[in-house]
Amino acid sequence: MPRTLDPQLKRDLTERVRYYREMGIYDLYRRPVADAGSLQEIQPESRDEMTPKSKAAVAVLEEDLSVAPRAEAGIADPAAALRLIREDLGDCTRCPLHKQGRKQIVFGVGNPRADLMFIGEAPGADEDQQGEPFVGRAGQLLNNMIKAMGIRREDVYIANIIKCRPPGNRTPERDECETCSPFLMRQIAAIKPKAIVALGAVAAKTLLAINAPMSEFRGRWYDFRGTKLAVTYHPAFLLRDPRQKKETWKDLQMVMKELGLAMPAKGVD
Repeated sequence: MPRTLDPQLKRDLTERVRYYREMGIYDLYRRPVADAGSLQEIQPESRDEMTPKSKAAVAVLEEDLSVAPRAEAGIADPAAALRLIREDLGDCTRCPLHKQGRKQIVFGVGNPRADLMFIGEAPGADEDQQGEPFVGRAGQLLNNMIKAMGIRREDVYIANIIKCRPPGNRTPERDECETCSPFLMRQIAAIKPKAIVALGAVAAKTLLAINAPMSEFRGRWYDFRGTKLAVTYHPAFLLRDPRQKKETWKDLQMVMKELGLAMPAKGVD
């Protein structure tokens, strides 16, 4: 006879599985133990490694928890997938930022089929006002960086780790990043860029789950869910310290080489 889950445990399990779904993890199983009393019973496992019994357990668990698949699952058109993700995000109230002065959600902008994706930290005042990432002074510098690479802003996709402006443009807190970043992961999965550039330490640390200084992040490629990821300075930092533009140009040249872009002689202004 099937065991009835405690209502609170069931809610906790539902949220945990939903969180994995939003992170792009779909293959889950429940270990066969005598007393399932911990969230640690749910662990990610590759589909190839799962036994038929495990696969059946996943189906039973998902049916029991009423976990719906991602809205964009099975959608081949990235533009349509992004629209569904945006609809799923809604007028988000998942973290306290919606009560701390944000005017609107800043979802992302650019080519849904972009080969290159830039990911920053969080919207600022101008972005919060206009609803588009990187439109203030830092955005103008990012535009120059993109132009120096021989491409246009319209050719890439631009987003942030979090989609609401923190009060006073403070650094996003860890729980805010953890709450919001699953939607970014879904955007990345829909776009399938060939390369990602993380702009600044917050973006790099959140995406790579590594706590390191920028000097250690830069100058190499990381494997991020099958996509190559590079790290460079955030344009806002370059406005404060223009001396680092030369180093940023080195990072961008590494990206250009990977994407097969021609190498202009001129760097970032």
